[in-house]
Amino acid sequence: MVNILGTIASFAIVFFIVTFVHEFGHFIMAKRFGVRVKAFSFGIGPRLFGVRDRKFSFGKLREGGTGTDYKVCLLPVICYVQMEGEGVFEKGRPIPPDDMMAKSRGRRFLIMVMGSVMNLVLAVVLMSVVSGIGTRVVKYIDDAPVVGWIDPGSPAERAGLKADDLIVSVAGREVRTWKDVQVAVGIAPDRRIAIGIVRDGAKSSVDLQTESDKQTDVGYAGFNPQIFTQVRMVQSHSPAEAAGLEAGDVVRAIDGKPVFFTGFLEVVRGNPEKELLFTVDRAGSPLTLSVTPRLEGKIGWIGIQHGAESVTKKFGFFGAIGNSLKENSYNALLVVRIIKGLFTGETPATQLGGPLAIADASYAFLREGWISLLTWIAFLSLQLGVINLIFPIPIVDGPQIVILGLEAAFRRDVSPKFRIAYTYVGWAMMMALTAFVVLNDIVKKLPNGWGSVLPF
Repeated sequence: MVNILGTIASFAIVFFIVTFVHEFGHFIMAKRFGVRVKAFSFGIGPRLFGVRDRKFSFGKLREGGTGTDYKVCLLPVICYVQMEGEGVFEKGRPIPPDDMMAKSRGRRFLIMVMGSVMNLVLAVVLMSVVSGIGTRVVKYIDDAPVVGWIDPGSPAERAGLKADDLIVSVAGREVRTWKDVQVAVGIAPDRRIAIGIVRDGAKSSVDLQTESDKQTDVGYAGFNPQIFTQVRMVQSHSPAEAAGLEAGDVVRAIDGKPVFFTGFLEVVRGNPEKELLFTVDRAGSPLTLSVTPRLEGKIGWIGIQHGAESVTKKFGFFGAIGNSLKENSYNALLVVRIIKGLFTGETPATQLGGPLAIADASYAFLREGWISLLTWIAFLSLQLGVINLIFPIPIVDGPQIVILGLEAAFRRDVSPKFRIAYTYVGWAMMMALTAFVVLNDIVKKLPNGWGSVLPF
């Protein structure tokens, strides 16, 4: 029950913030140009209470009044504004001065685009705050993609990839970091892709047939970075404490041989009561420590909590803004790339996440801490801003902006019939997309994903 309530609450908080900022952008620009804003709603559903013309009231709003109704509704999940003349396509209707259609195309353009602009601004501000405060990230993510080990039986092993190979391209795209590699493989499940590598100074290319995670449909190749093990905590009266291991130490090798994160436990557990020489990095200085795993049951144990090597990324004021712009630019291009892939077939539609996936992720980030939650809100805000500008569904902002551009080019308004038909098509597309992503979220929770419901 706690998890369910936490998931619902975190989803409401996250979605409320990103939609509030978006709608506030429309609101301030409409007010600036003298368009009457009939309502600014905090939530959807029946009106609970609100303020209009400086008068507080409960329940349904009475007729009359010309001010904005700032109202709180039953389900405080999203926000929206209702502007005079918005979505009204009657031909020959009287248009008062505060009607949206009474304004110039340039002003209508600014009103429509400001929602997405505010989302982009929020993403930059939040990531600047996160970059300024500092956050711990796995070290390898920005490293050159040198293969550390290959999963047995994986696509990478079948393709002939080896440890120490440097990956330089995936599916024809240049990659410079492990982040680039993970994105390129992740959006290409069950596909045959070319992997460009450098081995012993010579460039070559191998064909690799990716696999996919049955639940998330994310691509899998089976090559892994050179991730070293970092000590998180040392237990009292343990072999690790006796040997002098400390939190923050990074284990580079055991008995002179490099040992990466996935193989670390195998070495420790397989050598009970045997002295092992740990080569560790402590604050940049190399040390050699003698550690003897204690026999616990049938395996060796040294008494530490460990994880992948991580670093703290923290920037000054201008550096934080620069890093925020860099991260948001990368993510914005990624969103565009994924949307493009949906239409070209390069990205499977099953990778789309709906409200259930967003809710699960929001709760997971909330439990990690407020820095993680701010990062997640920034990413969602960026997505909302980008999608509203480019996604070809008429009820979002982008196509409305396109119509304004066409009207400006031809110097005439499109017909009300076209607008009505365009809006109906948009609603149909949006309802179909919503139904699919919700179903997709549910199916992903089944043991074999879509394989649990499809006979083929």
